[in-house]
Amino acid sequence: MTGAARRLLPSPTARLRFREMREDDLDQIAEMLGDPEVMAFYPAVKTHAESAEWIARMQERYREHGHGLWVIETHDGEFIGDCGLTWQSANDAPVLEVGYHVRRASQRRGYATEAARACVELVARELAPTLLTAIIHPANTASRGVAENLGMTHIDDDRAHPWIVRTVMGMQVAPA
Repeated sequence: MTGAARRLLPSPTARLRFREMREDDLDQIAEMLGDPEVMAFYPAVKTHAESAEWIARMQERYREHGHGLWVIETHDGEFIGDCGLTWQSANDAPVLEVGYHVRRASQRRGYATEAARACVELVARELAPTLLTAIIHPANTASRGVAENLGMTHIDDDRAHPWIVRTVMGMQVAPA
């Protein structure tokens, strides 16, 4: 793609709003991505420096694709986590994925489902028709539950990595 993409942002929900990540989010992002419980299904927690790279990568995705993972926060500005749309690879094929991370203190309150549903609505308005996926560690039942709440079903197993077979959940999103 040449030039900058049109920047997208999900609509606010009853409890949450979205915004692009900024450098001044580093401490909160690093705390979340450095938490062993939040990152239990990743190869390792992220360091402070890796969290800064995470933010920079999202900012590049906003410019290049118009979307990435956005900060999710309450309408009062309380940091909840991140959620958004990124291009990923499943079995060496590009797929649009909805992804989400919620800080430990805010988990099990429906925030991931609420934020991810707003992302599905954005896809329907701006990117549909398309396949939307969630690529999940097979033992991550909470994440799979979010995907199922969105209407996703198990569509494939990603065998592109020698150390893990990931579950690919997906759904066709029709235009709104």
